[in-house]
Amino acid sequence: MIDIIKLILSAIVGIIIGYYIRKTIGEGKINNAEEVATRIIEDAKRDAETEKKEVILEAKEEVHKLRSDIERESRERRNELQKLERRLVHKEETIDRKSESIEKKDELLIKKSKELDEKEELINELYEKQVQELERLSGLTTEEAKELLLNDIRKEIVHESAIMIKEMENKAKQEAEKKAREIVACSIQKCAADIVAETTVTVVPLPNDEMKGRIIGREGRNIRTLETLTGIDLIIDDTPEAVVLSGFDPIRREVARIALEKLIVDGRIHPARIEEMVEKAEKEVENIIREEGEQAAFETGVHGLHPEIIKLLGRLKYRTSYGQNVLKHSIEVSHLAGVMAAELGADIKVAKRAGLLHDIGKAVDHEIEGPHVTIGVDLAKKYKEQKEVLHAIAAHHGDIEPETVEAVLVQAADAISAARPGARRETLEAYIKRLEKLEEIANSFDGIEKSYAIQAGREIRIMVKPELINDDEIVHTAREIVKQIETELDYPGQIKVNVIRETRAIEYAK
Repeated sequence: MIDIIKLILSAIVGIIIGYYIRKTIGEGKINNAEEVATRIIEDAKRDAETEKKEVILEAKEEVHKLRSDIERESRERRNELQKLERRLVHKEETIDRKSESIEKKDELLIKKSKELDEKEELINELYEKQVQELERLSGLTTEEAKELLLNDIRKEIVHESAIMIKEMENKAKQEAEKKAREIVACSIQKCAADIVAETTVTVVPLPNDEMKGRIIGREGRNIRTLETLTGIDLIIDDTPEAVVLSGFDPIRREVARIALEKLIVDGRIHPARIEEMVEKAEKEVENIIREEGEQAAFETGVHGLHPEIIKLLGRLKYRTSYGQNVLKHSIEVSHLAGVMAAELGADIKVAKRAGLLHDIGKAVDHEIEGPHVTIGVDLAKKYKEQKEVLHAIAAHHGDIEPETVEAVLVQAADAISAARPGARRETLEAYIKRLEKLEEIANSFDGIEKSYAIQAGREIRIMVKPELINDDEIVHTAREIVKQIETELDYPGQIKVNVIRETRAIEYAK
């Protein structure tokens, strides 16, 4: 029991001693903590004070920068305002000067108006005197003269009304045939687009679109010169890097193509250079014609032809019959006739020769009157072709009865070549004949130097000889040509007759 009491007392004493010890140690730690906290607070205050000073400094710098920007912007605006003020002052001065000028002009106009009134009075007096003098000289009163003029005007009105009636009739006819025209246009588009493009137009590529302006020239003088010299219509549209040459005569079109290509390569495009290049192109086409004739003779094995016959054969390269190239057709007929002659044991040389020359008249049928068969016979006879060949040429269209096997073979070969599907089209031939007839009508008048049907036959360009026809007479000539075209030709729409009279003076500096 005593031991327990001792143990309890010892525990109590230990607790009391521990309490005092812990209290002493805790107070020391608290004091240390308070000192640390005091130091931390003082450091924080010092850091906060430093950051505060930095922020204030940055704010002052930002304010200074903003103040500088505002002052600079203010200076710029003041400068702009000063400039505007000076411009306004200058405009006011200009307006004042113009106002003074207008006032002076008003005064001048008032003065001139008075002068005009005086002159008008004088003119009226002179007019009255002239009327009286005219009445005295003519023996007609004013009323009688008016009646005479009215009669002339009535005649003109009758003529104009007749033209208007004709135009209205044509318009009604066109509207009535609208469906037929649509069908024809659709047929041409489906069946003949490629062939027509090959036979009536040529596309000349350009290095760039700037070349179009150089080809046209200042106020169009280059393109007019080229069209006048070649008789070909140049179509310059939005097609990129290309010019279209349109004309029914392939030889003229080829001359225009070669000349234009030479001009594009040369780069110097002006009327004098165009004339030079057209002349060179014409010579080049002549060489091509001769070479094509020689090539056709070599290809068919026909030898001993006269040089002029060779040239005529070459010209056939630029001729078409119902849309078919005449030179290719002639070579084909020559081959066909030769093959059939070999099979039948006939004279192969005569058959080939007659087949090659059977359409030779078409080379010049637009220059010489008469059917191409008669022209061809005359040409072959002129250049000493043998009788069998002459007979085959004369009989190939059945104008005369064929008397030899070779003539029958040429007739059959011609029919075979022409009857191939797609070989010929009658529309193009009739179209070209109409254009040739148009030029023929124009050339039949005295004083005409050249004439070219262009714009697909909607225009004919006529050059007259200036020494034979003066400026007043070209109007009369144009009217006469129009009357004859209206009488002799059937055509859709209208045809523009463009008569040109040009006088040149050429000298050479030596």
